[in-house]
Amino acid sequence: MRIALYGYGKMGHAIEQAALRRGHEVVLRIDHGNAGTPPTGADAAIEFSRPETALGNMRLCVDHGVPVVVGTTGWYHRMAEVEELVRQGGGSLIWASNFSIGVQLFFRLNRYLAALMEGRTGYAATIEETHHVHKLDAPSGTAISLAQGIAAANGGYNGWEMADGGNGDKGNGARPVPIVSHREGEVPGTHVVTWSGGEDKITLAHEAFGRQGFATGAVIAAEWLRGRKGFFTMDDLLGPA
Repeated sequence: MRIALYGYGKMGHAIEQAALRRGHEVVLRIDHGNAGTPPTGADAAIEFSRPETALGNMRLCVDHGVPVVVGTTGWYHRMAEVEELVRQGGGSLIWASNFSIGVQLFFRLNRYLAALMEGRTGYAATIEETHHVHKLDAPSGTAISLAQGIAAANGGYNGWEMADGGNGDKGNGARPVPIVSHREGEVPGTHVVTWSGGEDKITLAHEAFGRQGFATGAVIAAEWLRGRKGFFTMDDLLGPA
């Protein structure tokens, strides 16, 4: 498979190495110097750039009939627009806040625990995430996905907020899930979901050891997407829980 990479920073380099290990070829590397280059000659594109360029890159891929894997976060407020773009253009797109297979399984465990906690008012949920100092967004897209998973499975929650009182997406009615964000050193990514009660607490945690889990998952998503049309998430790839 011939792959175009949109975004060629540390993550882009990790994806390239993962693609080569799985027998693929990287034919285009698009970054600041050649932004706007169409994915000509590619069988698939993998988009890990920045929120302000991601939508343009998605449009390029859909317009040129190239399936695209989108790992950039920070554009989710325009989700409906992108879904419509894919539908009208007959495109192929799979997105995730985190392509690590381990994280995707973590998401499922998070939703299951949240459902078990339905109506157990003695417990309260909190999310804590830690990333390297180069990460621009806070909270992480993964933390937001965890909060959305809790809200989807538990009627006591709706939306999220920064635990320090900062901005968030607080929804309506039920309380938002508090998120604590840390930026430290070169930490690849750690996410912890805690349900605390008066007598005990339950903790779910995922710790990444490097970027390779994310990179390999993105390449697996590109392999899966070939031959499919539509707007997908990693739940489609993994199948029923």
